[in-house]
Amino acid sequence: MAIGVIFEFGSEIVEVRIQDKTCLFRTGQFGGALAPIDSIKLDKAGSIKKFPDLKDKKDWKEQTLKRFKENLKNMKTEKERMNYIIKDLAQHGYKAKYYQQNGHRPKKIK
Repeated sequence: MAIGVIFEFGSEIVEVRIQDKTCLFRTGQFGGALAPIDSIKLDKAGSIKKFPDLKDKKDWKEQTLKRFKENLKNMKTEKERMNYIIKDLAQHGYKAKYYQQNGHRPKKIK
């Protein structure tokens, strides 16, 4: 089972796919490979806002990614994981536009 959501961020399109406990991202409107969360660009200010104790740490990015992965693994279902990602990205200006489950046609999110 897999769940995917297409987000808009300005003129950029981002796809997030959850399959079991794996979270993959893809940017760009015309293809591109799905990549693990490790390759996502992180904003230091946003990471520190979420995890203030990482402010003076040199490995803030690695620690942020580790905590994010652990948080996702602790959730019981793919749906719960995707809802968390939708809520988290919405705080940073990402708008969830389409939802797709198990390869079925995408449905517009209202």
